[in-house]
Amino acid sequence: MESALTARDRVGVQDFVLLENHTSEVAFIENLRKRFKENLIYTYIGSVLVSVNPYKDLEIYTKQHMERYRGVNFYEVSPHIYAVSDNAYRSMRTERRDQCMLISGESGAGKTEASKKVLQYYAVTCPASEQVQTVKDRLLQSNPVLEAFGNAKTLRNDNSSRFGKYMDIQFDFRGAPVGGHILNYLLEKSRVVHQSHGERNFHIFYQLIEGGEEDLLRRLGLERNTQQYQYLVKGNCPKVSSINDRSDWKLVRKALSVIGFSDDDVEELLNIIASVLHLGNVQFGGEDSGNAYITTDTQIKYLARLLGVDGSVLKEALTHKKITAKGEELMSPLNQEQASSARDALSKAIYGRTFTWLVNKINDSLAFKTASYIQTLSKNASVIGLLDIYGFEVFQNNRWEESNCGLYYSIALLCFQWEPVQYFNNKIICDLVEEKFKGIISILDEECLRPGDASDITFLEKLEDTVGGHVHFLSHKLADGKTRKVMGRDEFRLLHYAGEVNYSVNGFLDKNNDLLFRNLKEVMCMSENKILTQCFDREELTDRKRPETTATQFKNSLAKLMEILMSKEPSYVRCIKPNDAKQAGRFDEVLIRHQVKYLGLMENLRVRRAGFAYRRRYEVFLQRYKSLCPDTWPNWDGRLVDGVSTLVKHLGYKPEEYKLGRSKIFIRFPKTLFATEDALEEIAQPFVYRSAAILIQAWWRGILARRRAQRRREAADTIRRFIKGFMYRHQPRCPENEYFLDYVRYSFLMKLHRNLPKTVLDKSWPTPPPALIETSEHLRKLCMQNMVWKYCKTISPEWKHQLEQKMVASEIFKDKKDNYPQSVPKLFVGTRLNGEDINPKVLQALGTEKMKYGVPVTKYDRKGYKARARQMLLTGSSVFIVEDTKLKQRIDYSALKGISVSSLSDGMFVLHVPCEDNKQKGDVVLQSDHVIETLTKVAICADKINSININQGSIKFTVSQGKEGIIDFTSGSELLIAKAKNGHLSVTAPRLNSR
Repeated sequence: MESALTARDRVGVQDFVLLENHTSEVAFIENLRKRFKENLIYTYIGSVLVSVNPYKDLEIYTKQHMERYRGVNFYEVSPHIYAVSDNAYRSMRTERRDQCMLISGESGAGKTEASKKVLQYYAVTCPASEQVQTVKDRLLQSNPVLEAFGNAKTLRNDNSSRFGKYMDIQFDFRGAPVGGHILNYLLEKSRVVHQSHGERNFHIFYQLIEGGEEDLLRRLGLERNTQQYQYLVKGNCPKVSSINDRSDWKLVRKALSVIGFSDDDVEELLNIIASVLHLGNVQFGGEDSGNAYITTDTQIKYLARLLGVDGSVLKEALTHKKITAKGEELMSPLNQEQASSARDALSKAIYGRTFTWLVNKINDSLAFKTASYIQTLSKNASVIGLLDIYGFEVFQNNRWEESNCGLYYSIALLCFQWEPVQYFNNKIICDLVEEKFKGIISILDEECLRPGDASDITFLEKLEDTVGGHVHFLSHKLADGKTRKVMGRDEFRLLHYAGEVNYSVNGFLDKNNDLLFRNLKEVMCMSENKILTQCFDREELTDRKRPETTATQFKNSLAKLMEILMSKEPSYVRCIKPNDAKQAGRFDEVLIRHQVKYLGLMENLRVRRAGFAYRRRYEVFLQRYKSLCPDTWPNWDGRLVDGVSTLVKHLGYKPEEYKLGRSKIFIRFPKTLFATEDALEEIAQPFVYRSAAILIQAWWRGILARRRAQRRREAADTIRRFIKGFMYRHQPRCPENEYFLDYVRYSFLMKLHRNLPKTVLDKSWPTPPPALIETSEHLRKLCMQNMVWKYCKTISPEWKHQLEQKMVASEIFKDKKDNYPQSVPKLFVGTRLNGEDINPKVLQALGTEKMKYGVPVTKYDRKGYKARARQMLLTGSSVFIVEDTKLKQRIDYSALKGISVSSLSDGMFVLHVPCEDNKQKGDVVLQSDHVIETLTKVAICADKINSININQGSIKFTVSQGKEGIIDFTSGSELLIAKAKNGHLSVTAPRLNSR
């Protein structure tokens, strides 16, 4: 195996444990350099992965690479973050032990990117379903949201995490990711109100201003110019070449939607972000008495609207503080400096609590909620944790929070010691910082709480009095003359495992207190913003207990985190930054030597070489290698430790090469493990596993045979039941025929499902069995109703009006008049007369009456039956007969007694009017080329649908009072209209339809 590994990777060694001169820091760094120059950014120290940030995209994160590392033994492929991820996943699955991955390094070393690669690996390679895919998407999309709200541009990193993050990924019994949970600690809230030169505030502020839509910015009262906001100008770094705030904004909005944030949630969240910017622009003036007052009322108006609070109450809370004296509450005015501090404290509190709410909201969306799996999950679920550790960075001025003493100490505890190794045990520094009553944190808290004029300097003096004798503590006062020249009077020094680090006490007390005045809390508790009502609990107002200091919160968070880590099997990823300029291909040896030192990589290597290169539980080791020893193959029935002892003796392990612990075997040299793996590969021949293969084949063939027999039994039973059911098919339902009847019904319904009518005109329908005749009829009616309903939903208002008119025509003329069938396919028009066809004088005479329909007609005189060209106009109330410019006759619909028309194909019709009406001279005899359309329009306008009479033979009409006329209708070959010898009007019409 060792030769195989060398053949795969000839650049340096891919595992530092294999270095010949493993104690040389020069050899260590030279190996890093060789691999870095060839874009080999990953190297092992045993099972620990060392990663060097390449500051460029490498084609080693594709799906093909993921498949290459999937399910492969850790040492069989070249070092990669995917190998560590897969190893942790397989250990979780096979050993049923929760895992965690600790990713450490300084800012800019690539910790956040490494955690992303781990998530992406699990998202692609783990089993998936629709539910699982949703969880995968939310796990991945949580990153851009947390980065937007928790990351910022610093001097060393354009995307630096300004909070500690631990994420649990939950897997079900199949190994699919089904949930997650994020634990955050110590958000750098001070960045909200102040940034060092060359640094920026949190990304979300710039993304909102650069990428927000115009309407959104207008609603939030923001301008598209970061220079307008005091909280964004202090670092003097509005733009960063490696960051596209506008595109990042789109990613964040999409991610919020994927995670499950509603539109209301997003609106309330953005209101809060905008309110922080407006708070930063609140300015104060000073009265002669020294009391502060607000000079920017516009900002207060925006804040009142965005936060959902009373503007006057907020204004007072920013310039006064509530104090209690002798049981009475008083409002004490603030000076300008105090008011500015109160404003900044409110901004930090709002942003910090909103960030916690955001993490909890993401946790809710990642929580596993499927009821059917809850019991199974609780019994079989496993967890892989991802820890993105704050980097230990040595600046000119440092804070004690920069140190991860406890985490480093846990790493030392988790590493087994083979023999005494000289490495710096950082527990002594942890105790110096965290010890109860006399540690630095306890002294800081005590100084914050004590009455009197406590200050940063008094805190330093207290440190000198209490821990001044500690060998790892030094201050300007306690130092010798040479050291005093490089230390400020406000500094103290700790000797970490990373070397000597100076801390400035300036701001220690203020940052540790981080207090928010009571009346400002009261204002926030009255907010109508739904997020803030969850962030500021009203119970805080009645709780008289002093809030925990920042130091205590940090200490408790780390203690909780340590408890979690110690309960899991760890994997380590050490991230290294090759240069401060963030340039690809540049290898800064001084910087890297410094990181190798503070990450403890040389100590880690010595522990691995002195301790072990491989460790596994007895049952796992025995299961993998038992085939190498006749005494342990195929099964070992005795104690596990005895089985492992028998196995290693058969393999020829020397006593110095291994140790047996309580539950694990520890192998010292990698070559010992490689030799064992080579032996396993050599015997992996068919004849070695012949008995096992025969056993597996027999077992599988038995399963196949049983399955075939089962299918035959089920088939025979089905045929038997079907035949008996057919014989009893005419009997009432009984056990003998129920299967057959159910099948017949099912077959009919499936056939009906496949052959449903497609349109209302399709009358086809499958013939139902006797038992389903009534059901079939109901279904046919429902189907027709559904198709009619669908059809009606699709027709336009114009087509609906056309159909309504056609329905009226059908009701009046169908099977009654010969030329009705010829009118059916022809659409009715709105009018047969356009505006230019009607004389303007006629239109003027109509006045306010609007014409609904007009058609040219022929009027026949009542006495001589002379034909005269006329126009018939329909309005809302009357029928008008028009001659050129004159209204010859008006017939109100109310006066219209009826309408007569023949049953033949002619266009003659008679409008009957009362003979008593002096305005009317008698009935009107008319002829129209569009008689069906014309009479339908008249019937609708006059509401005379039932007053149209269709006559056969003749029509009588009133010529004048007391005198009648007759129109005779006969069939012929062509249309003829003339006065007959008997004085009647004779109409001969061709017969078009034999009714």
